[in-house]
Formats: sequence, structure tokens, C-alpha cells
Amino acid sequence: MKIRLDNSMLFSLDATLCCGQTFRWEKRSEWWYGIVRDTVFKIRQKKNELEFENTSPSFVNSYFGLNDDLQKIYREICKDNYIKQAIKMSKGLRILHQDPWECLVSYICATYKNIAAIRQMLHELSHRFGEKIRFEGVDFYAFPTSEKLGKTSVTELTQCGLGYRAEYLYSTARTIYIDNFDLKLLRKESYEKAKLELLEFPGVGAKVADCVLLFSLGKLEAFPVDVWIKRVILKYYSEHFPKEFVMRAFCRKSLSKAEYERLNCFGREYFGEYAGYAQEYLYHYERTKQ
Repeated sequence: MKIRLDNSMLFSLDATLCCGQTFRWEKRSEWWYGIVRDTVFKIRQKKNELEFENTSPSFVNSYFGLNDDLQKIYREICKDNYIKQAIKMSKGLRILHQDPWECLVSYICATYKNIAAIRQMLHELSHRFGEKIRFEGVDFYAFPTSEKLGKTSVTELTQCGLGYRAEYLYSTARTIYIDNFDLKLLRKESYEKAKLELLEFPGVGAKVADCVLLFSLGKLEAFPVDVWIKRVILKYYSEHFPKEFVMRAFCRKSLSKAEYERLNCFGREYFGEYAGYAQEYLYHYERTKQ
């Protein structure tokens, strides 16, 4: 099946899937292969045309954020030359609408880990505990459910390379499974209320919560602050903070709760209702511009 992109509908499949917001997509030749919940599909882009197999146009539109008005978003977040440079490098990058459970697990695993390590952990979890699905003669693995992970053990999860994160993941999976908690319902809550609910889960701090809110729950005002974004703000937006705060935050390996909230609030107030888009463009630009 195909979707023809209007000339005004900016989209870059490569930038969207390579910018660090998702971890289980794989590119083979010109096709991207992914699995969302229990469906494997492939997709490629040829200029203004998306070609895909084993999924529907409505799902592609929703999952890849094609309904977001990117031109409007650019107008809203283009506050300075630095963000303009970031957008120019990755024009067409869109925020995905990921499955909230997989997104939550991914970012619990992501704490203090690089992208390669996160991919490996999620690979191990899926292969050990996910359902095998055959597609084009290749085995893929669905992401394990909260029930599956909640019925395993910390020891088994540790064997997936999770380290101390295994206990957090086990506790969170059991809570969601036993309480029959539907993460998707958080989409209906305000950013602030949804964030407070996510923070109740073991292993979920402010950054993890903001990532889940942005990448799976449609809260485009969320502004996750990791080491890359901290560097961007303190280097290129330092005039918005007292000099002593900038010096102190630069020297810290990890941010205190108060420091995180200060940088997070700055991002949301400065860039506005689409701060999450600004965050992802800045994050991708800072990681790749060298």
C-alpha cells in the first residue's frame, strides 16, 4: 500500500526512526522493519511517497505523527538561530505515537545507558519473553506484555542485561498487570496529572516520565532533559539562568531533582506547547552535528 504525501506535508522517515526516540526498528536495504504490539510491518520512503506492507494507512498516519501540522510547529518553536539550525538538519522529523507499555519499559532500561545498550536489552527481553512472529521468512518477536514480565522473576530479567533496572521493571510490570492499569488512559489526562501517575511506578523518574509522555502519550509539551539536552541548554541558552546555576549544573554528572525541574520548565515555557518537538530536534542535532 502507499500514501502520497502532500508537498506541504514534510516527513523524513530516516530522521524519524534514527533520532533516538525508538529502539527496535531495523533498516534492511531501503526498507525499515518494525514491530508494534503484535504486528510486523515494513515501510520505505521514496521522495513524497510512503510504501508499506502488512499494516493500514490509518495506522501509518497515526504512528508516524503524519497528522501533526509540522509547518505550524516550526513556526511556534523557531525561537532562535540554534533551533533553526537543528530543524534544517533534520527537516521532516516527527514524534512517533509509540505503544505506551513498550515505551515505558524502553526508558526504564535507558537510564544511564547508550542507545546500543538499550537496543540489546530490549532485544533480549523480546527474544526471551515475547511471542515469535514469522514475516517474510524471518523471525520477529513481539514486545512482552506486562503480564509476561510480571510473572517472571528479577533473576530472569537480570539475565537480559538489565542490571539494577531488573528490579524496577519487575515491580512496575507486576503493578500494571495486577492492577490492570491501562497506560493509554493517561492520554486523556493533563500533562501534569499524567506525569504524577507515571512517577508512582518503580524506576520512573522525571526524565523517564517525560519521555513516555512525549513519545507515546501525545503530550507534545513534555521536555525530557538528558545529558545532551542539559549540554544544549547550558551552552546555548545560558543567558536565561544565573551564572552560578550554569556552573554548578555543568559540573554535575547527573542533575538534582530541582535542577531537572528548572531546565524542564525553561524548555516548556521557552518553546511552548510543542516543546517536545524542539527537544527532539535539539537532541538529535547535538548528537550528530560532529
